[in-house]
Amino acid sequence: MNIRMLKIILVDFVALLALLFAAQNIMNIEAARAVVGIVLSMDGHEYYAKSLGPAITNPVLVWTAVWTIIGMEILAGLLAAKGAWDMWAARNASDEAFNHSKKFALLGAGCGVIIWMGFFGVIGGSYFQMWQTELGANSLDGAFQYFVTCAFVLIFVNMRD
Repeated sequence: MNIRMLKIILVDFVALLALLFAAQNIMNIEAARAVVGIVLSMDGHEYYAKSLGPAITNPVLVWTAVWTIIGMEILAGLLAAKGAWDMWAARNASDEAFNHSKKFALLGAGCGVIIWMGFFGVIGGSYFQMWQTELGANSLDGAFQYFVTCAFVLIFVNMRD
C-alpha cells in the first residue's frame, strides 16, 4: 500500500469516527443532553469546589452545547469525507495536485481536534472540571483518544508528498 492510500484511509476513518459519534449522540439525544448537563452543572465537584465562573444549568444553554457538539461532529465528518473523496480523485495526480486535494481532509481532522481537544479538553476539562466525576472523567478520557487520533491524522496527512 502506498502512502497516499494510507492517508486516504486514515481520513476516511476520521470521517467515520465523527459521523458515528454524531449519529450515536442523535440516537441517544436525551442521554447526550443529560451527560452534557451534568458536566455543565459542575455537580459532584468536591475536590475543586470553587470555579472560575458559574455552572450552566439553563436548559436552553445545555441544549445549545449539545447541538454545537453534534453539529461540529457532523461538520468534521463531512469535511473529512469530502477530503478523502478529493484525495481519492487525485491519488494518481502530481504531488502538487495531491497536496492541494488535502484541504478538506485537513479541515475535517482540524474540526475533530477542536471538538475533542478544545470543547472537551479545554472547556470541559479545564473550565468545567469534568475530570472530578466518573462520568466526566470517562468522557474526557475518550475525548483525549479521539483528539490524538485526529491530531495524528492531521499531521500525517499534511506531510507533503
